Amino acid sequence: MRVINSTSAALAWCEERIGRSSPDEALEASVREIIADVRQRGDAALVDHTARFDGVDLSGVLVGAAELEGAESELDPELAAAIRLAARRVEEYYRHQPEGGFLYAADGAMLGQLVVPLSSVGCYVPGGSAPLFSSVLMTAVPARVAGVERVVVATPPAEDGSVPAAVRFAARLAGADQVMRVGGPQAIAGLAYGTASVQRVDKVVGPGNRYVVEAKRQLYGTVGIESLPGPTETLVVADDSADAGHVVADLLAQAEHAGAQPVLVTPSLALLEHVLEALPRAAAALPDPRSAGQSVEERGVAVLVEDLDAAMVVANAYAPEHLCLLVEDPWSLAAKARNAGGLFLGADSLEALGDYVVGPSHVMPTGTTARFSSFLNLRDFQKVMPLTYLSRAVVEDVGPAAALMARAEGLEAHARAVESRLRR
Repeated sequence: MRVINSTSAALAWCEERIGRSSPDEALEASVREIIADVRQRGDAALVDHTARFDGVDLSGVLVGAAELEGAESELDPELAAAIRLAARRVEEYYRHQPEGGFLYAADGAMLGQLVVPLSSVGCYVPGGSAPLFSSVLMTAVPARVAGVERVVVATPPAEDGSVPAAVRFAARLAGADQVMRVGGPQAIAGLAYGTASVQRVDKVVGPGNRYVVEAKRQLYGTVGIESLPGPTETLVVADDSADAGHVVADLLAQAEHAGAQPVLVTPSLALLEHVLEALPRAAAALPDPRSAGQSVEERGVAVLVEDLDAAMVVANAYAPEHLCLLVEDPWSLAAKARNAGGLFLGADSLEALGDYVVGPSHVMPTGTTARFSSFLNLRDFQKVMPLTYLSRAVVEDVGPAAALMARAEGLEAHARAVESRLRR
């Protein structure tokens, strides 16, 4: 784990992170080829690329209705109850988000904003070593709350071609209309262009590996995207009051994701030394220590700063996906947070709970993009349209100024359009 011993050195390191990640040429070319093939051949390409990359021969692209309806019976009842709890809490959280526009009258004008939901959304749910059924809830539930008419879930199949029961159950709870048993860039292309089995969608959301992220990047414009999420990251700000065991546990919880970066920022040398000693041991004690150990050893960073004000300066410069404040007075530091995907205040507000059952989506900006983007929320599933209604009096009042401005910009037709109303 790398140690940085000053605020200035930490800020320089944070600056180096901006714009660091870029796809390699081989990755770009491979994804571009897959996208073109799916656009041309549709379902046949989805089937072929699933056989190529996942080693699964699909009999069909979509999960059948009976498989969705029977998913709960395949689950341990306690797990089913936990998924229901999570779905209920996510829905409740988003129902508190203001979703309407506004309208006001001003001297003969009616001005406002109309907020309208997207017609269709695709929710990508990673597979890999374990089915991330929580990502179904964290994407599809807010889409439904926002008013999206059609929600499609796409996820890689298991070795036997099935979709895990937990994913199917979560999709049914979230109100998904279809579930594709397809993952990777081919799934993103299928959602963007549509196939015989799946009508195209207006936007694709959700995390994925670098091939999925590259597909989203290349297809932006054909389809909307919420972000280009990279490997997860957690920055813990901790002081002398923090339980070192909690700090280690919170750093390790994110470190077990492939490619993750755990970061500790503290003014306490004693805490830093304790964490440096305990973290590798805790990683090695996991049932499968490979990802966590690699994240800690290769990407882990511990920063020693002079005080908590400096810690927040570093945190804002780093712009983490998760900002965890394990300090005596987390509310005072929260007021200083400017760049973070999500804030977790105090020892009991652990980010690992936020991944599942707290309420806010766990889809959050990574790779310094929290400087300018937000976690997945209702606005990601809605459009905002300005509304204008003007009386004749308003046109006569402001029209001459508009015509003057149009001619100053060399746009004569604009000026004449305005003056055609003034001559009435």
